[in-house]
Amino acid sequence: MKSNSQIVEQYLSELPEDRKLSMSNLRNIIKNNIPDGFEEVMSYGMIGYVVPHSIYPNGYHCNPKLPLPFINIGSQKNFIVLHHLGIYGSNEILDWFVAEYPKYAKHKLDMGKGCVRFKKINEIPFLLIEELIKKISLKKYITQYEENIKRK
Repeated sequence: MKSNSQIVEQYLSELPEDRKLSMSNLRNIIKNNIPDGFEEVMSYGMIGYVVPHSIYPNGYHCNPKLPLPFINIGSQKNFIVLHHLGIYGSNEILDWFVAEYPKYAKHKLDMGKGCVRFKKINEIPFLLIEELIKKISLKKYITQYEENIKRK
């Protein structure tokens, strides 16, 4: 469910009670482990972590007025979602994540290209997410992004 909130704390306060703890935990895992340089914002109606224009002035190729997105987390109707563009843009990270997931979760991985859906909101594999967040530095992400843009 897309939110019109402009402030992360407001977004979290508007969540249904059964989602607040899991979303807050997910946010804290990201904030405490994301490499330096990324910035927390509200983005696409979700909590986002972006490369700010002060670091990457070109912005997002789809809309250069927006900062370069990296991660978004949100509460959808039937699940909590983690959008991770590092997974989307790197077969190495994707393969690692898919291989590691069963070691941390009892249920089957529900995933799109860079979108991981957690239908069992009380069973989010936070330790795996913590490892994932640490895997890609700001510099590595920008390099990966630019290489992928050049290929297209």
